[in-house]
Amino acid sequence: MNVVLGPNNYGKAETRLVHVRRDGPEHELADLTVSVALAGDLDGTHLHGDNSTVLPTDTQKNTVYAFARDGVGEIEDFGVRLARHFVESQPSISRSRVSIAEHGWRRLGPHSFARTGEGTRTVVASFEGTTAWVVSGITDLVLLNSTGSEFHGFVRDRYTTLADADDRILATAVQARWRHAGAEEKDWAASFAAARDALVGAFVDTHSRSLQQTLYAMGRAVLGVDGIVEVRLSLPNKHHFLVDLAPFGLDNPGEVFYAADRPYGLIEGTVLREDAPPPGPAWSLAG
Repeated sequence: MNVVLGPNNYGKAETRLVHVRRDGPEHELADLTVSVALAGDLDGTHLHGDNSTVLPTDTQKNTVYAFARDGVGEIEDFGVRLARHFVESQPSISRSRVSIAEHGWRRLGPHSFARTGEGTRTVVASFEGTTAWVVSGITDLVLLNSTGSEFHGFVRDRYTTLADADDRILATAVQARWRHAGAEEKDWAASFAAARDALVGAFVDTHSRSLQQTLYAMGRAVLGVDGIVEVRLSLPNKHHFLVDLAPFGLDNPGEVFYAADRPYGLIEGTVLREDAPPPGPAWSLAG
C-alpha cells in the first residue's frame, strides 16, 4: 500500500487579545480572538520528526501580541499584516491564514464599556506569494420577523406531517462571510457597517415565502456594497411553534409560542457577481 502526506497546516488557535488605546480622553477597546494557520515545506516534521522548518505555535501567539503593540486598527488590516509577516519572514512557509473575531463593546463612558449582543464581526486574511485576500463577515446576528413569512407548497410524502403556514415567525442567527475583490487598505469599518445594514435591511423588507428566498435577498443586498463580490450565508431556522392552549380552555390567536432550539432547519448558500474574480488558493483550512 502506497501512502503519501496530503494537504496540511498548523498554527495557534484562539489567541485572546484585548488592546486598550489610551492616547486620548476616551479609551478605545479592541477585544479579539485570533487564530493562525500556516502551510508550506512541512513534510519533514510529519514524516521524520524534523522540526527545522517549524515556527512554534507559541511564537505565533507571541507575534500576535507584539504586532498589537503598534495598535490593532481595523481587523482586516491587522489580519493582512500578520498573514503577510508569517510568509515573508519564514522561508518554509508559503501560505498563511489569519482568522479574527472581534467581540463588540458599547461605550458607557470615557473608559467604561458594556458587551454588546448584536453579532460578532469576523475576518479571514490569507497571503500567498505576493497576493493577499480578505473575507469579512458576521456571526450570531440574531434576527426575527413576527409576521411577513409563509411556507407552503412544499413536497409531501408519506412521512410529511408539517402543515402549511400562511403567517409564521421567521427567526435566524445569521452567519455571513463576504469576499472582497482586493485586499488593499480602505475604510473597512464603513464597508462592514454597510454590509451589515444590507443584511438586516433585506431581512426586514423581504416578505418571505421560504428562508431560501430570504437568504438570496440578503446576499443580493450585500453585493450592492462597493468592492464585495461574493457572499456566503448560513441561516439556521430558529423554529417557533404555536402552543396549544385549548386544554386550559384558552384560545391562542398567534401570541404564545414555544421557541425550540433543536432540531432546526439549516439553509446555506452563496450569492456572487457573475464577473467576480476567482477566490484565493484553496487549502485545507480554506473553509
